[in-house]
Amino acid sequence: MRPHAHLTPRLATVAGTLLALLLSLLVFTPPAHAAPTGFRIQNGRLLEASGNDFVMRGVNHAHTWYPDRISSLAHIKAKGANTVRVVLSSGDRWTRNDTADVANVVAQCKQNRLICVLEVHDTTGYGEQSGAVTLSRAADYWISVQSALTGQEDYVIVNIGNEPYGNTNYSAWTADTKAAVQKLRTAGFDHTIMVDAPNWGQDWAFTMRDNAASVFAADPDANTVFSIHMYGVFDTAAEVTDYLNRFVTAKLPIVVGEFGHDHSDGNPDENTILAVAQQLRLGYLGWSWSGNGGGVEYLDMVTNFDPNQLTSWGQRLFNGANGIAATAKEAAIYSSGGGDSTPPTAPGTPTASAVTSSSVTLTWPAATDATGVTGYDVVRVSGGTETAVTSTTRTTATLTGLSPATSHTFAVYARDAAGNRSPRSATVTVTTSSGGSPSACGVGYKVTGSWPGGFQGEITVRNTGTSAINGWTLRWTFSDSQRITNLWGGTATQSGTEVSVAAAPYTAAIPASGSVTLGFTATRASENPSPTAFTLNGADCSVS
Repeated sequence: MRPHAHLTPRLATVAGTLLALLLSLLVFTPPAHAAPTGFRIQNGRLLEASGNDFVMRGVNHAHTWYPDRISSLAHIKAKGANTVRVVLSSGDRWTRNDTADVANVVAQCKQNRLICVLEVHDTTGYGEQSGAVTLSRAADYWISVQSALTGQEDYVIVNIGNEPYGNTNYSAWTADTKAAVQKLRTAGFDHTIMVDAPNWGQDWAFTMRDNAASVFAADPDANTVFSIHMYGVFDTAAEVTDYLNRFVTAKLPIVVGEFGHDHSDGNPDENTILAVAQQLRLGYLGWSWSGNGGGVEYLDMVTNFDPNQLTSWGQRLFNGANGIAATAKEAAIYSSGGGDSTPPTAPGTPTASAVTSSSVTLTWPAATDATGVTGYDVVRVSGGTETAVTSTTRTTATLTGLSPATSHTFAVYARDAAGNRSPRSATVTVTTSSGGSPSACGVGYKVTGSWPGGFQGEITVRNTGTSAINGWTLRWTFSDSQRITNLWGGTATQSGTEVSVAAAPYTAAIPASGSVTLGFTATRASENPSPTAFTLNGADCSVS
């Protein structure tokens, strides 16, 4: 995110004899290159050394800016990811990640049974962004830390440089990318190499799309995968579908190396990105785990690196349709390479408390494991079908958005550091109380801007019922110290953490299937968790 040409023999003279021609071809024809020792590309697919198809399902983690948050890798694994893309620095724009640090990152990825995509971020926006460096410079960095990567081809993919061109002189991307790939091959890198698109990673001019075949052919190992970043450029289903399908049709490997649910340059269609990636069996890596700044804090998946505080974006990516929990499969290298294969014991039977018309708190006795339990997955059970609800590192979870006066059955799984999943716990059945129906109203809440001590937010109130709403009061509770300073679209009153908003005359009527939008500014402390529950005229609303 923004913060090989083959040698062709030439005859000395046209009048050379047939024998001389044959001899020259024998001399100059390059020998076949040995098969890659780890990940490899075959027919446009990313394969493990064993031949197993591998589809990345994971997230980005800003390690170079938060080196003390290495425990995030375990939390990312506990949420179900099979891959993590780790931000590193060559030292040109940020503090350099040295060989020892890179080796530790790789070791932590392996300990948590994650595939490691390592990228250099200093190339971001080269040609447009002041201080950004070339892909050649990034290749020099990889060569300087090569000892930490040699022998890790089964576990590590080298992403040469993040978003290596902005919107200036980006046509040079093709030649520069070929040269950087060949530089690494000449230095002895046998890894699968990932290359990002220009135009801040979004390739709106189609430079990568239209030159990918020649870049792939320039890799003497034929082991390059392409990475597209999908933000505001990819705001329609047609754009997402067309771009990814062109690579698949051409049998060129492609992954969505970064994407979000919103961005300053437009609103990406994350639902289509997830759905098409699943349909085409393509990898995706959401941006990003936590620690975003500069006005894009809404791209955090968890608040303040706390795995138990999933944001709406984190909830969508990990637990939503076509998300990580539902589609990720661990790399075969971990299940075939020995090590811990014993799952934790089943968690104890959950008990329910604080039951409302739309929420319940579940608590369960901890599971046990020889190497330590790292997380729990809560599922909804209906007959023989399970649906992922949430993941947590604690032995309790509050579930929201439930239908009122309805029986819900839940169970829990435990995960250990090796990625083993326990047997399922016994189930608990909870009947929510009667009350407002979440099917009658829906609320979308998002932070649209942030600065030290304050932020701007947007709330969309949807009438999902069959009759119009005429006059309304919306209520919610902030979980931290946020206080409304200004609100448009209604009149706000706040007592402590409890907020009440009465409709303005021009927002009071919401037709069936219609919506109104409120905007506000507020103060905040260091954290800014989103509200998890809203009521409209006393009725619980679904939250998205």
